Amino acid sequence: MTEVRGRVWHGGRPQEGFSFHEISNCLDDEGALVWADVYDPDQAALDDLAAELGLNVWAVEDATAPKERAKATVYPTHTFFTVYAVDAVAPVDDTTSMLVKHRISAFVLPRGLITVRLPPPDGTDDVDMDAVSERFDELGGQDHGVGALVHGLLDVVVDGHFEAVQQLDDAIEALEDELFAESGPSRELQRRTFRLRKDLVELRRVVLPMREVVSAIQHRRLDAKTSPELDPLYSDLYDHVLRASEWTESLRDMVTTVFETNLSLQDARLNVVMKKLTGWAAIIAVPTAVTGFYGQNVQYPGLETVHGFVVSSLIIVLLVSLLYVTFKRRDWL
Repeated sequence: MTEVRGRVWHGGRPQEGFSFHEISNCLDDEGALVWADVYDPDQAALDDLAAELGLNVWAVEDATAPKERAKATVYPTHTFFTVYAVDAVAPVDDTTSMLVKHRISAFVLPRGLITVRLPPPDGTDDVDMDAVSERFDELGGQDHGVGALVHGLLDVVVDGHFEAVQQLDDAIEALEDELFAESGPSRELQRRTFRLRKDLVELRRVVLPMREVVSAIQHRRLDAKTSPELDPLYSDLYDHVLRASEWTESLRDMVTTVFETNLSLQDARLNVVMKKLTGWAAIIAVPTAVTGFYGQNVQYPGLETVHGFVVSSLIIVLLVSLLYVTFKRRDWL
């Protein structure tokens, strides 16, 4: 079911009584600023709004099409972009992803911002758009126009990326602690490592295109008339995007290292086991060989005598002791 909410400012002051049907009238007002948030849109209503506001038909299709990548496209009358907000949650088990993605598309007009959100396929809670409104008010966005609204939205999205990266970083550190624990890693470590690798790939697909989105909005400015006072804020936002991208790349290297180190440790432990088994097999082979020799049906010194038994026993003890000491010194046992 379509849900629509929004805010209207006139002359830098918030106005009461937002109405979705009056968006076009507000956008025609030189002193107005409009933000409309459309959740789970009805395609027909969205098409009518697009026709009324002159939105590009392909951009409208991208706003509701499944599996669109994060991107930004500048049209003569407006800018369209799609981004993904990310939440990191505790996984149910070792096969469950830690990431929950929320898609947000937006049309940036000279005096308005229209955001379009699709419901998450897994039924999880959607992104908190109240934080965008609060961030806009903290910025004093009424004095900076629609550029402040866009900055508030992107700032909330990028902050979510940082929190997700931090959660994944903590999960990788937990893997490292378990990897070198005295008791050794559990059997589930390899599965959790693989799950984290997949999460990092998903996060990378979300974070890396943000550079393109922020750069297009910051530098092309065909939307509006983005206030020059916002340039330092957009530069800082772009720096945060770069840091999140670099952090994500470094975590991919770390989790790959954990994966490979676990395999190396398994090989090392297998080598130790094989050395011990080989050593004990050599020791056990001595009494087997001696007693087997004395079991031959041939004449030899000491056959069926007490001193023959004593001699064979001494040979076994001496050779076993010699092998044990030798293997112990070489750290095979």
